[in-house]
Amino acid sequence: MKSESFATVMKHRIVIKVGSNVLTRPDGKLDVTRMSALVDQIAWLRKQDYEVILVSSGAMASGRGELKVSHDLDSVEQRQLFSAVGQVKLVGLYYDLFREFGIHVGQVLTMKENFEPGEQYRNQQACMTVMLENDVLPIVNENDTVSVTELMFTDNDELSGLIAQMMKADTLMLLSNIDGIYDGHPDNPASHIIRKVEPGTDLSQYIKEEKSAFGRGGMHSKYTTAQKVQQAGIRVIIANGERENILIDLIEHQEETPHTEFIP
Repeated sequence: MKSESFATVMKHRIVIKVGSNVLTRPDGKLDVTRMSALVDQIAWLRKQDYEVILVSSGAMASGRGELKVSHDLDSVEQRQLFSAVGQVKLVGLYYDLFREFGIHVGQVLTMKENFEPGEQYRNQQACMTVMLENDVLPIVNENDTVSVTELMFTDNDELSGLIAQMMKADTLMLLSNIDGIYDGHPDNPASHIIRKVEPGTDLSQYIKEEKSAFGRGGMHSKYTTAQKVQQAGIRVIIANGERENILIDLIEHQEETPHTEFIP
């Protein structure tokens, strides 16, 4: 199947997932400078008549940078405490940054059970639909205060894939700290990015099951999500969110911009 240019096939609804490794500094705290740069690019997309739904990690990093805890907490307690405090700060930062462009934002906190067929699914879908109809940008994250152990999404890659299908997006962009899927180790100069992935292509030999430094996901998670979303007829782009102007370049200079594209 021949791939058309990215700008040609877009139907103006994009789900953008920004991972923890993109939004987090080496010390584990939130990278506000990069967050601001991504907001600038999303504002540009909206001016080009694209609808955007943002699935953003970073609540844990934001809370970790805000609180100094003097006693030991187990992993669930840390997740609940830091995400509860951090989600407020994270959305507050997004609010201030998007307000500079006159863009209204709304928060959507969700859980895995909300994607089961039924009333909760329909309510969530209706909520984001009315937000988009009224020019409000939805910012989605997992409700980490109550989603623990078996109730959790695998990571925000899985969540963004479900949102893309629920909202009938045309494209899902998964922004990580790597340019895409390589045919070898990314640090090996002989390795090359796999630019196009046709339906039914098996890339499992190139994917290692390893977690990212600050998030729960990794390339295996992105590959799994990309396959499922591709099968649902939605284009998926895996790209490096640390690259300057990555979102704009994926629209205006796709052929020259490193990424992996799953063709629906």
